[in-house]
Amino acid sequence: MQRNFLTQFLEKVSKFPSWVKEIIYVRLSQEIDKDSDLGYVFATYKPVLTYKGKCELDYKEAHFDANIYNILDYCDKDSSISEIALNTYMSMEEIANYFLFCVDEGYLQIPDDSQILNIAGFLAGKFRTGEYFVQGGIITQDDLDRAIEANQKGNKKFGQSLIDLGLITKKQLDIILSIKEEAKKRFILDHNEIPKIKQEYAKSVDELKKQIEDLQEENKQLKKKLNQLLLMVKKNDDEY
Repeated sequence: MQRNFLTQFLEKVSKFPSWVKEIIYVRLSQEIDKDSDLGYVFATYKPVLTYKGKCELDYKEAHFDANIYNILDYCDKDSSISEIALNTYMSMEEIANYFLFCVDEGYLQIPDDSQILNIAGFLAGKFRTGEYFVQGGIITQDDLDRAIEANQKGNKKFGQSLIDLGLITKKQLDIILSIKEEAKKRFILDHNEIPKIKQEYAKSVDELKKQIEDLQEENKQLKKKLNQLLLMVKKNDDEY
């Protein structure tokens, strides 16, 4: 069953007061690198189920593990990579591996954007750092060979060799390594943890105020009637 955690989460956030949402926006803007959308590109991609994939989902002739069929089922429901990860409690690294497997088996369509497969391959460990930059067209195969040769002569990480040769920037390396590190973690999103706006409380306060006003008015009318009765009693006493 699709739980749509992300949708429920965003719906709750959307009901926050404007000033709260503005604070959240500013804080996130400071933390997110606007020059990097690699993680976003893969996370928001919606895999497309092929006819072969649909048949396997329906009949399960290959007898794969449940994760494969869960992913195919979510793809059939037009879910994005992020929605699949959140609903299956798998890491992005695990999703990337299953995604590549399903593409290779012909269960999912090959993405129009080659960057999707490149990112998935890097997160799944299919491509190393240098291979990722070659696949992405950032460096050439000759550049990679040159970096490998230079790296063998020194005692530094391969990414640093790419930087030293001027093939990539430190920022480019940091971004992709950060995405890969985050992809190893499982993220469980519980929309129930979001503080609720105390609308019920505000409503109950308004109701109490109304009840108090009604009681005050009722008390006022009772006092009026009581005074009238006292006047009647006093008048009768005077007549006697």
